[in-house]
Amino acid sequence: MIVQKKIMGIVVGLSVASLVQAADVGNVTNAMLDNTAKNPASVLSFGMGTQGQRYSPLTQINDKTVAKLVPAWSFSFGGEKQRGQESQPLIHNGKMFVTASYSRIFAVDLKTGAKLWKYEHRLPDGIMPCCDVVNRGAALYGNLVIFGTLDAYLVALDQNTGKIVWKEKVDDYAAGYSMTAAPLIAEGLLLTGVSGGEFGIVGRVEARNPMTGDLVWSRPTVEGHMGHRYDKDGKASDNGVSGTVNKTWPGDLWKTGGASTWMGGTYDPQTKLAYFGTGNPAPWNSHLRPGDNLYSSSTVALDVKTGQIKWAYQNTPNDAWDFDGANEFVTFDMDGKRYGGKADRNGFFYVIDATNGKLQNAFPFVKKITWASSIDLKTGRPNYIAAGRPGDPTKGEEGKKGTTVFAAPAFLGAKNQMPMAYSPQTKLFYVPANEWGMDIWNEPISYKKGGAFLGAGFTIKPLFDDYIGAMRAIDPKTGKIVWEIKNNAPLWGGVMSTAGNLVFYGTPEGFLKAVDAKTGKELWKFQTGSGVVAPPVTWQDGDTQYVAVVSGWGGAVPLWGGEVAKKVNFLEQGGSVWVFKLASK
Repeated sequence: MIVQKKIMGIVVGLSVASLVQAADVGNVTNAMLDNTAKNPASVLSFGMGTQGQRYSPLTQINDKTVAKLVPAWSFSFGGEKQRGQESQPLIHNGKMFVTASYSRIFAVDLKTGAKLWKYEHRLPDGIMPCCDVVNRGAALYGNLVIFGTLDAYLVALDQNTGKIVWKEKVDDYAAGYSMTAAPLIAEGLLLTGVSGGEFGIVGRVEARNPMTGDLVWSRPTVEGHMGHRYDKDGKASDNGVSGTVNKTWPGDLWKTGGASTWMGGTYDPQTKLAYFGTGNPAPWNSHLRPGDNLYSSSTVALDVKTGQIKWAYQNTPNDAWDFDGANEFVTFDMDGKRYGGKADRNGFFYVIDATNGKLQNAFPFVKKITWASSIDLKTGRPNYIAAGRPGDPTKGEEGKKGTTVFAAPAFLGAKNQMPMAYSPQTKLFYVPANEWGMDIWNEPISYKKGGAFLGAGFTIKPLFDDYIGAMRAIDPKTGKIVWEIKNNAPLWGGVMSTAGNLVFYGTPEGFLKAVDAKTGKELWKFQTGSGVVAPPVTWQDGDTQYVAVVSGWGGAVPLWGGEVAKKVNFLEQGGSVWVFKLASK
């Protein structure tokens, strides 16, 4: 029997025998994915576990031994296609799978650092990623490694050979759609989001059969759009509406409403829910779209099997500052209950009941917030500062722009794509925060397919002379910042915590650092040769613990950073992955 799959107009025959090979030793199963956070021999998912805690139980590298950490090997992505490298490696069956800029992926031998294979996706000339040509990682399932591309395709490759098993077009890159996030595997389904909110796309979460790429369900994240379930023949049936048309969106703006799910999601086996953050509503000019604009700038909790939204919490209703809400929702235990922590781009840290979406606590994790004074813990809504919203262009100079305001945080956020970590050992979150503001004003705008759909102008500025970035240890129960480490440049790389009382993170200046998880004292650092804007991982092979991080300066800061970009224009690009272990005696 042959299973036929159409790939780019070519019918590829897959024998049942070849599909059964996925059951051989090395096959990634649901049970393995649910347990990966506790299994130190591998890293099978983005977030070092589907919950996204980025915590390892390994202790060989600890606060006493980390000073002896030395490079084991380094691997270059090569070529001229450098730019931002935001990828988190996956570790499985003797291989590292790591994505790179321009929709590339490599398989590397874990012991030697030798390249086993490379797949380079063929990109059209007209791709329109908003925030650099990045890719944040892949997913593993069966004998496949699966990742998204800048022209909005999903590609599944054989882990051993790098050969294409299936390829599916998600949407039209010419309309602004792209894919930059690592896919998520939950309950045997492949869950993905879409990027492109700055182009007036419509955000959604999709579930697919990871072995074939076939759609199971699709759930839009703009109220008014229809969700669908799909049968085995690909026929769609209604899956409920995201909401009442025009209830929280005026006119026709819901049709191009943004709310992209560009950072992907997390999944908690305890709650059986997948959590996706949603981006800014489109356009940025909030005066064109009065109302809450559901489900933009929110967290949505989805039933994995059906795609139904079980609950949603909106962090920034009627977002006027491009604060998004796409930041990761990291589940954890506190006082005998399951909560989720979210360090939002808008400057507030939220603690939310992971089962029902009820707000438990919300507090600032940056020094200056101008758009709201606080979050009302009873209603869950922000207490807006009216003077902090950019002005209505129709009430300014005719046909030009509205009143300019200074807003903090800047639109790049108090925390952007760089994932935080949580340690059940210290019960602290480790958040890479940034202190900056912006002059922002609104302008007239109309939608044009494939064109930028902002209706705003801006200039980003640092708030303080001595630092922009700050690594902060935050107590989710009290809201207290337990310690912080200031950094001259913005922090744009992710964080990892370990049972060895360590926190690892990278800086744009090129360092991978290890600090004491309880005090923040710096214990070790290494210069990687380019800025680190990616999250580190760790695993154990035999009796040796390793740490790895991708190095390569880029991302949104040098493209959108205004005065801040000028401060860091001396930083060099790169493209490599570094692996470390303790020096032998």
